[in-house]
Amino acid sequence: MFTRLSIPTPFQIGPVNAYLSGRTLVDPGPGTEEAWAALLDGLEARELGPTDVEQVLVTHPHPDHFGLAKRLREHGARVVASPTAAEGIRDFESRLEYEQSFFSDFFERHGMAATTAETITNLPETFLPVAPSVETDYEVADGDTVEVAGTTVTAEAVQGHAPGETIFTFEAETDDGVETRAVVGDQVLGDITPNPLLQPPAEEGGDRPRVLPAFNRSLKRLRERDFDRFYPGHREEITAPRERIGEILDAHERRTAEVESIVDGPTTAVEVMNELFEDLPATEYFSGMSEAIGHLDVLEARGKVTHSEQGGVVVYEEVES
Repeated sequence: MFTRLSIPTPFQIGPVNAYLSGRTLVDPGPGTEEAWAALLDGLEARELGPTDVEQVLVTHPHPDHFGLAKRLREHGARVVASPTAAEGIRDFESRLEYEQSFFSDFFERHGMAATTAETITNLPETFLPVAPSVETDYEVADGDTVEVAGTTVTAEAVQGHAPGETIFTFEAETDDGVETRAVVGDQVLGDITPNPLLQPPAEEGGDRPRVLPAFNRSLKRLRERDFDRFYPGHREEITAPRERIGEILDAHERRTAEVESIVDGPTTAVEVMNELFEDLPATEYFSGMSEAIGHLDVLEARGKVTHSEQGGVVVYEEVES
């Protein structure tokens, strides 16, 4: 049902997968001229142009996935996203400013030098030119449906990778019968173990989402379903979804055990990150801190570690058994 279009990105992960079905496009790619040219080439190969795209489905509010939505909307397409994702892409710059303000202080409190924390939280400003804000025309809550090329597609909320992430599930007729498939964004990737990035509180002053515990729970729920094929946001299609989810969960479990072994006496998240990754460049500190704190969150949820503030710095310690 969906045809994959490989769209280049300026990010380390490489190309993003846009998916075309009829006149519906899922995750069109970042807002760069190179991506726009690749998308136009992909459409032209199927005797379509940008004005032929009637709707754009957005799985989640990351620049490599929604950046071209504004251009397509200007050509007449309606944009479809979850309410939370819609809020994020409606004013991406304000969202980024909020995240920068929160994490600059957050990273310093977790053991990072103030100048370093400021530097790494300012790095994402490079995303702004490739992530123009866009209005959403139709917001889909968990369980809502959208018609795509004569097929009913169901929007399903998933957690952990990005705020408001949605997968789109559907039944596909094949020579062997009916298969259950889904376009899954970055919730499940074929040969990459996703690292859910830290998120600030949904509202200022609220609780910080524990993204990795939520992500693991979400993956376990998907594993219980009888999916036959996943269309991921990067790399190749996944033909054995249950097995791949199991591999990701196993990789997370190994990393959680590694983090637990690092916590020996009062330990900061920065110290955990430095133990996990030698010579990590500053450009990867946000991902590194996301992984360190994510697994500390898992351990804390399991009652294995606890945190406290010592001299204004958050430290983690083992819980006495």
